[in-house]
Amino acid sequence: MATEKIKAKGGLPLVRGARKIRLKELSIFTRQLSAMLGAGMPLVQSLIAMEEQTDDKNFKPVIVGIRTRVEGGAMYSESLAYYPSVFDELYISMMRAGEVGGILPNTCSRVAEFLESSNRLRAKVKSAMIYPVVVLIVSILLATVLIMFILPVFVAMFSDFDADLPGLTQGLLDFSHFLTSYWYIVIALIFGFVYAFKRYNKTDKGQYKIDELKLKVPGLGELATKIAISRFASTFAQLMHSGVQIIESLEIVGLATGNRVIGDSLLNARKTIEEGEPLSKALEPNKYYPRMLVHILSAGEQTGQVEEMMDKVAEFYDSEVETMLSGITSLIEPLLMVFVGAIIGTVVVAMFLPIFKMSEIVM
Repeated sequence: MATEKIKAKGGLPLVRGARKIRLKELSIFTRQLSAMLGAGMPLVQSLIAMEEQTDDKNFKPVIVGIRTRVEGGAMYSESLAYYPSVFDELYISMMRAGEVGGILPNTCSRVAEFLESSNRLRAKVKSAMIYPVVVLIVSILLATVLIMFILPVFVAMFSDFDADLPGLTQGLLDFSHFLTSYWYIVIALIFGFVYAFKRYNKTDKGQYKIDELKLKVPGLGELATKIAISRFASTFAQLMHSGVQIIESLEIVGLATGNRVIGDSLLNARKTIEEGEPLSKALEPNKYYPRMLVHILSAGEQTGQVEEMMDKVAEFYDSEVETMLSGITSLIEPLLMVFVGAIIGTVVVAMFLPIFKMSEIVM
């Protein structure tokens, strides 16, 4: 297929635009497939209808490939597993459980709801972070332009007088000379730092340390914890609803929380469960799991309503995340204004200090 590249390892296709498909198209595809299957359409006919109506040139060949394999006798979940860059282990496991249990339409509906909820949470976090990052970048760029190009012009007006520059002005002027003379070194250092950070974050130790740091940052650490707990609760509930065994569920959820520290704790919890202890007992000693979560999970285990209880936990933490995001955004805005004002104000004061000193010399 023209829109696929074959991986050297495993021979599985790496679909172009796979991330965009996961974020934008997958929930729509799953929701529509659920409606068709729920209306009694056979799976193959439903897939044919989906491939005819999709406008995504990268996703269409994927649907064609899935339909071809299903027509050849493969299970739907097996066909999905041929495209791991589009369908992750969570999605495939839930579909496999739905197929085995004969409830694929209901499973598709639950997965669609889960994807829509996950996308909403991701969009909220992203929109809350975009504004402060953009303002910070613009303010730094503006201050850099003022220091590199505008400040030397103002200082040049003072050069004919036999007087020392004010300390603030001299310091910024030296910084300006450094930037103009060694700008390539600065750019190389920035790109080098970003590259080293990405490489470090790809290692097991680096990813763990960075995720651990995220959980310890005052204010933001609490938000990161709640986001991870929300993902854990919603993902675990959906897997249990779909009939996936708890040991397999924890392995999948551990990779879906978005935080390596919390994910590893869930993977380690499997050992306790294999010894016959409930999940709530395994999570209780871990400081990152709120007592409320442990108590609710324990109540669900005692009443046989783990899925329903975890659904409620997910709803609660989704609401908590939204409230925290609103609070952080409203707090960041005035702090950013103060920060930007301090940066620009410092540069402006440094530019006009020589002029004030010039007037004193002339008088």
